[in-house]
Amino acid sequence: MDSKQSQVLNLERVQALETWLKSTNTKLTQINGQRKYGGPPEVWYGPTPGARCEVFISQIPRDTYEDLLIPLFSSVGPLWEFRLMMNFSGQNRGFAYGKYDSPAAANEAIRLLHGHMLEPDFRLSVRRSTEKRHLCIGDLPAITRQEDLLKVLRVMADGVERVSLKAGPGIEGVSAIVAFSSHHAASMAKKVLVEAFKKQFALNISIKWQSTVKPSLDEQLSPHKPSKSLLPSPLKPPRHSQPSALPPRMARPPPVPLGFCRAVGGPTVPQYPPSSSTSSSQRHLVSTAPSPSPAALLRELCEATAVGPPLYEICYSHSGPDGFLYFTYKVCISGITTAFKGLVMIFPGPSPTTMLEEARRAAAQQVLHRLYNNQLAH
Repeated sequence: MDSKQSQVLNLERVQALETWLKSTNTKLTQINGQRKYGGPPEVWYGPTPGARCEVFISQIPRDTYEDLLIPLFSSVGPLWEFRLMMNFSGQNRGFAYGKYDSPAAANEAIRLLHGHMLEPDFRLSVRRSTEKRHLCIGDLPAITRQEDLLKVLRVMADGVERVSLKAGPGIEGVSAIVAFSSHHAASMAKKVLVEAFKKQFALNISIKWQSTVKPSLDEQLSPHKPSKSLLPSPLKPPRHSQPSALPPRMARPPPVPLGFCRAVGGPTVPQYPPSSSTSSSQRHLVSTAPSPSPAALLRELCEATAVGPPLYEICYSHSGPDGFLYFTYKVCISGITTAFKGLVMIFPGPSPTTMLEEARRAAAQQVLHRLYNNQLAH
């Protein structure tokens, strides 16, 4: 019975809110389960608030709205933003965030309004908002370089300030702690980065809030067993007319580094755990160390198994709206009856030769992955 009553709207309160909005010409915006005022308001002369300017408000009666809350919290100081969390029934979820122009105003709101009684048996709780600004991105390739990842993230999301990498016991692959300029910037990045990495790099990353941050910018990386997300199935070539050998001249996209693109642009070469005789210092991969070339590994594998060298046919296919160049490939190895065919994607390089070499490396990665899978299947 209580749960049913909690979902019933108080129409008088809703009508009072609508009347207040019209009379004060206040505008609210519904965004992702929250109703927002300001950020900034239409009339705002001060700077954008920094850290420690936001308060977290809880214990709000479910049928209390902005017509009561905004005037109450504005009585302490000018509100830059007020966000009331809402559910589908039209009631609030019992908590909100208010952001002031300074930490001093936020402190005053806590001092004056914590314990304020809006109605009998409802005392507001007003505390400092944690304003989380750090995300933890997991399941990155073991050869990820800090400077490359920073450039990639700044292309994909706004407000990225710095990145630190971490690896060690209990961490799958490599994880990164990413600091943002604001909680809002971190929240928006959290919504888009998973799909962005999946679309652009065929990589399934994990992402979560990082509450305790101990950045270590010069941290070394340890190799770990590869994540399954690093081994996607080879893509089939698209149905296009006969492609030309090289792409046409085009504008250069945002500067996502080729080194990182190699790491996540195709399947990773299978990695094996180090032997017991390997020293601990050898098991650490310094971010500046070059990774082995997949083309060289494929050539060495062919020599070790006494088959002929791999012969590559690389052709430009098309450019995608994400800025990638797509190449089809065909790799023939004497001694293996079926040729390896597929599609790879790379960022444009400084010259046609560089781009063809990059596509050849990506093709070798996919061939190695398929050979590895075939070996496991037998």
